[in-house]
Amino acid sequence: MAASRTSQGWLGPLLLRLHFYAAILVGPFLLISAASGALYAVSPQLEKVVHAEALTAPADAAPLPLADQVEAAQAYIGPDAQLAAVRPAPQPGDTTRVMFVDEALAEGESRAIFLDPASGEVRGDLTVYGTSGALPLRGWIDQLHRNLHLGDAGRLYSELSASWLGVIALAGLGLWIRRARRSRRRRDLVRPDLRARGYRRTLSLHSSAGFWVLLGALFLAATGITWSQYGGGNIGTIRAAFGFTTQAVSPALPAAGDPTEPADGQGEHAGHGAAAGGEQGEHTEHGASGEAPDWASMAGPTDRTDPAAIDDVLAAGKAVNVDTGLVEILPPADADSAWVVQEIQRSYPTKVDAVAVDGATLEVIDRTDFAEQDLAAKLTRWGIDLHMGTMFGLVNQIVLFLIASTLVAMILWGYAMWWQRRPTRGGRGPGRPPHRGALRRAPWWGLALVLLVALGIGLMLPLLGLSLAAFVLVDSIVGRMRRSSQRGGASGADA
Repeated sequence: MAASRTSQGWLGPLLLRLHFYAAILVGPFLLISAASGALYAVSPQLEKVVHAEALTAPADAAPLPLADQVEAAQAYIGPDAQLAAVRPAPQPGDTTRVMFVDEALAEGESRAIFLDPASGEVRGDLTVYGTSGALPLRGWIDQLHRNLHLGDAGRLYSELSASWLGVIALAGLGLWIRRARRSRRRRDLVRPDLRARGYRRTLSLHSSAGFWVLLGALFLAATGITWSQYGGGNIGTIRAAFGFTTQAVSPALPAAGDPTEPADGQGEHAGHGAAAGGEQGEHTEHGASGEAPDWASMAGPTDRTDPAAIDDVLAAGKAVNVDTGLVEILPPADADSAWVVQEIQRSYPTKVDAVAVDGATLEVIDRTDFAEQDLAAKLTRWGIDLHMGTMFGLVNQIVLFLIASTLVAMILWGYAMWWQRRPTRGGRGPGRPPHRGALRRAPWWGLALVLLVALGIGLMLPLLGLSLAAFVLVDSIVGRMRRSSQRGGASGADA
């Protein structure tokens, strides 16, 4: 019984103090992350409206060969511009994106020429960002959410908020369970008590909303950390140590005299070509025999980097494992590299297969298939796509918007409670923080557990560990100063 009373006397106050101080100090960062995240969730729809002319084209004619579209874009932008990637129009009514390297742009950005695939008419000239191909509006929101437009230094803010969001959410869950065990009307813990007034009403709104978004908040925190500089790097190191890595297609051409992988997919990846169900015959655009064409025997450019080969390169990829309209084609980086054709469909079912094709012989030299990736790689891919709202389209976006908007409201309610708890007589400042000293009342095993968890979190999430250590240091200094002030006041009164 004594141990039970001790545990009840320290854990609850510790969670309350942790939840309170973390939310107060990290709240501004969380507020920006949640608000910008909610805005990003609806940005694809905004993007379609703002950039409608660049994204759409008349759908009343057959498309030109992709090489002709690339040539039209090159003529528009100038012969010296370096081709970066090509995204063919995925369906009638869409435009083709031909992207070029631009040294004046930031890392991850490229200059995209949007073309009517049927006429080659230029429909837009915009900066695009990232694998998602975000246009200027969505790219601006994305950078705000990611780093406050401050570059790598600004990424510390998002890592700090993602790291602390999980801690605050779990501490809040502990407090919610503590209240639920003591409450006589537990239904008021999952729905707001609108009959209450003042602090109790705000607390009811805050805690009931937290109950419904808890899992979403933990998911956003966990997936958000994978993008972070330090915590994300540690996660990558752990995955690599256990072999849970994502396979990437290699564009490096074999050295002269070395055998290349046959175009029919035999060899290292045998079983994925025509011999495994006729996948190539189903997707080939050259002939109706159901057999994969002999790419090596076809006439083609001798220059492996010649853009005129792009149609045949795409057809070679479709004959292997590329079976979606959302495709990106990357040109060779140099004469010793191959073309890469990769799927970029991030909605369910996920299609991110890739194939490397020799531009001179049209032989397939490497391939990756999402179905063969390990479970950790698949979960990472799905988690990122869910976080970005692309996995399940509009439904995914609506859920993210609701979670992020609820987090914004909860943060504002939290600050409101802080103000409502201020002293009623002559109180001009906010409410006092929960009392310190919880760890001094903890049993030895409780103290050891807290220190062990803090050490593990600090090693895994360095920014969280450093900020937690700074908080403890500042709190200890403030506590000592207040105790010294109180002793000094008492001595003065005795004198």
